[in-house]
Amino acid sequence: MAIQHQQAPAKTKSIDVLQKNLAPIIKKQQNRGSLLQEHIISEINKKGGFVNTHAHLDRAYTINFDNLHLANATLKEKWYLVDSIKRNSTVYQIYDRMAYAVEKMIEQNVQAVGTFIDVDEVIGDKSIRAAELLKQQTAGDIQIKFINQALKGVINPESKKWFDMGAEFVDIIGGLPAKDEGHEEEHIDILMETAKKYNKPVHVHVDQLNTAEEKETELLARKTIEHGLEGRVTAIHSISVAAHKREYREELYKLMKKAQLHVISCPTAWIDGKRNEVLAPTHNSVTPIDEMIPAGINVAIGTDNIADMLKPFTDGDMWTEVRFLLESCRFYNIEELVNISTVNGLKVLDIPYIQ
Repeated sequence: MAIQHQQAPAKTKSIDVLQKNLAPIIKKQQNRGSLLQEHIISEINKKGGFVNTHAHLDRAYTINFDNLHLANATLKEKWYLVDSIKRNSTVYQIYDRMAYAVEKMIEQNVQAVGTFIDVDEVIGDKSIRAAELLKQQTAGDIQIKFINQALKGVINPESKKWFDMGAEFVDIIGGLPAKDEGHEEEHIDILMETAKKYNKPVHVHVDQLNTAEEKETELLARKTIEHGLEGRVTAIHSISVAAHKREYREELYKLMKKAQLHVISCPTAWIDGKRNEVLAPTHNSVTPIDEMIPAGINVAIGTDNIADMLKPFTDGDMWTEVRFLLESCRFYNIEELVNISTVNGLKVLDIPYIQ
């Protein structure tokens, strides 16, 4: 039996009209999925490029297969575990790590970076000498602000000696009140008296454990006002703020604004906050910038640790930090995201913004 072929139905007028109005397919099109990313980065570049306000470049790229298991330790355990790296690193090795990290920053059009460097009884002045070399080699390519890391505290006489040495060299006085547990107020007093002595800003690690038991951001704001350092002090992380009830947070933001306290958020550094059984308002482990910015608080961004035992998989990519921040806080204000990535960071690093 022969198969009868049916004629194709004639095209309707509406289809003809539709086809005539279709735009021709262009082989090379902009990636539609990166439209907003490209716009934000373009606006960032118009303001001079990214500003990475917080890093620890002297320990960057020290992760390897032999020490990866140490990344499972707690934060406070790691404060001691890094001693082996500090003790065994030469000045040139520290310089090489920092230089490579800075090179990667320059490739991303980072205009300025603030990095803590270890200065204590374990590492001695090796990071200072490496930083001096780095300043000589990178002059004109990127602005680097050095900050002393108080990983051994500032109250013990031996630790205080090294803190004082670091404070004299660096651009910004650094602190870690939790290292002098039980003496946090005294720790902050020493930081601020030192800052006034040298007329330098202060950057302080606070509220890192994502628990309502911590109120270090509040303490820092009160101490800022007490010492008359309004606008000169920066809180790094402040993630435990989100663990508190709304009433507390709202009063805290008022206090922070009065103190003109800056805040640095390092999203990938804390997105790995572990689950616990403590009841608290629903929140994540990222600085609640979606509340802070509307409250009038200056917020900047940083990478924190890069490829070391504290953050073995963080690679220092600035867009990744911005992406994590906007997604984790559901914050889609493009103008503010650009400011967080640029001019806000310049304020935090005490660098004038020249339009």
